[in-house]
Amino acid sequence: MSVLIAIDGPAASGKGTLARRLARHFNVPHLDTGLLYRATAAGLLAQGARLDDVDQAVAVARGLALTDFNEDTLRGREMGEAASVVAAIPEVRDALIEAQRRFAARPEGAVLDGRDIGTVICPDAPVKIFVTASPETRAQRRALELAGRGEKVEFEAILEDIRKRDARDSGRSSAPLKAAEDALTLDTTKLGIEEAFAAALKIVTEKAPRG
Repeated sequence: MSVLIAIDGPAASGKGTLARRLARHFNVPHLDTGLLYRATAAGLLAQGARLDDVDQAVAVARGLALTDFNEDTLRGREMGEAASVVAAIPEVRDALIEAQRRFAARPEGAVLDGRDIGTVICPDAPVKIFVTASPETRAQRRALELAGRGEKVEFEAILEDIRKRDARDSGRSSAPLKAAEDALTLDTTKLGIEEAFAAALKIVTEKAPRG
């Protein structure tokens, strides 16, 4: 089945895990668009530039290869915070829009996850899912993820980061985090991975075009 699936949601909601699972299930490419902003932030830091240096940020964003990332260096807590700052720059988002849309236009279909996929990148996607969970649940998931990579974990600090990122992502002027009007919301607060995947798969099979 050729299908375009747009998945949005806040940090640590489970959207990336679901996106990867759905991409494997339907055998279509997957793009974690959050990595684009993490990679942009990493590029700025490597150059010794400020995260709010608009010209440098745009230059780094335009030079990215969409899938050529070292995820191990981009998944940390500090890089997530830095990415949230960079993602609030309208010029950076503009520089990355067309590349994301080209990825989404692949004839075999695609799965993209991020924070503005259903609203900005792929507004005509037939399947849109907004994945969410309580801040406490998301902080616990992030703590487990970071601990698994050997990083120091302080739950209250992680929860505070989650809340700050939510406020920054939802309040930015360019492409704020919000559910598309025609997106179906999937709350994963009380769902395990398999339960969440089953719910997401049900949404896709019901919403995807036939034929």
